[in-house]
Amino acid sequence: MNQLRPIAGATKGSSRPKTVLISDGATLTVTDNASGHSICLTPAALYCYEYVQQSTKKSGHDPKLPSVKGMAALDVDGLVLLDLPGEWYKTDVERFSAKSGIPLVDARSQPPHQVRTTLASRAPGWQRLRGLPDRTLRKWQKPAAIGAGAVGLIAMAYLASVGLWGAWRGLSAVGSMLLDLLNVKWLAIAFSPALLFIRPVLARIHRWRTKRGFVLGLPLGLNLRTEPYDKIRIIHGSHVITELRTGESPGQAFSLLLYRHEDLTGLFILDRPGRALHHLPGPWPPEAANTFAKRNKLILAVHRLTRDEYLALTKNTKEATP
Repeated sequence: MNQLRPIAGATKGSSRPKTVLISDGATLTVTDNASGHSICLTPAALYCYEYVQQSTKKSGHDPKLPSVKGMAALDVDGLVLLDLPGEWYKTDVERFSAKSGIPLVDARSQPPHQVRTTLASRAPGWQRLRGLPDRTLRKWQKPAAIGAGAVGLIAMAYLASVGLWGAWRGLSAVGSMLLDLLNVKWLAIAFSPALLFIRPVLARIHRWRTKRGFVLGLPLGLNLRTEPYDKIRIIHGSHVITELRTGESPGQAFSLLLYRHEDLTGLFILDRPGRALHHLPGPWPPEAANTFAKRNKLILAVHRLTRDEYLALTKNTKEATP
């Protein structure tokens, strides 16, 4: 049996994925043992990649940024069918490719922008198997977190009422230390009880800003935000991906294109000549996109793209992954 497993996580220090590749000739079976999900496909090539994450600093390359490693299955058009984050032994991959007859493309020495462009060109039905357990809370953890948050809130309120601000800071420091030692992230709410009340307020503010066109997207996910001096900012959570100036000059954001290609959806940011400046895959509500476009003096178009149109737009286009 021709079998292949990753040796480490996609980034340094991350858990090793529980992903198993088995080939029967050109047929590839990929099993995610963490979720029990299995996929059977016949790729045209295996694409082994490694690239340094993009820096948001104006100075350019940041040597502290981690490299991302993985392997992808490509179709005959070079589109990604399946993305498998993780580090794979070069000799094992070469042996696996030779036995299965599936060609291997080793892109670990290619420029990062070429690798990102290839990974951004996704085939219909594209999937990613991480091989890691779901990070969602277990059934008992949510009520435990709420209870811990309530206890933490009472303790904080008492310390504040008697003026023991030093003890307040000490309790927060102890909580941070315990979180680092135990690595139980859901307990963070016990030492940040204000989150119980702040989160609903922040959600209401986000909905208010969305209705008025100041923001487009999810509050903790990928979103676009209006910035002063005719600029829009692409943000993923608290991480700023890039900032674009709006206008009619080449390289400036001029229009938004909401698209559907097969079962793929997403948003392209285009300049006046029609060149794609950024690609944001995922579902985007048309009404909110229209409001955001009007607020920022952008043109909004909604189209169903052909394969050629989709490939032309994704070629050499930066992508913000949700």
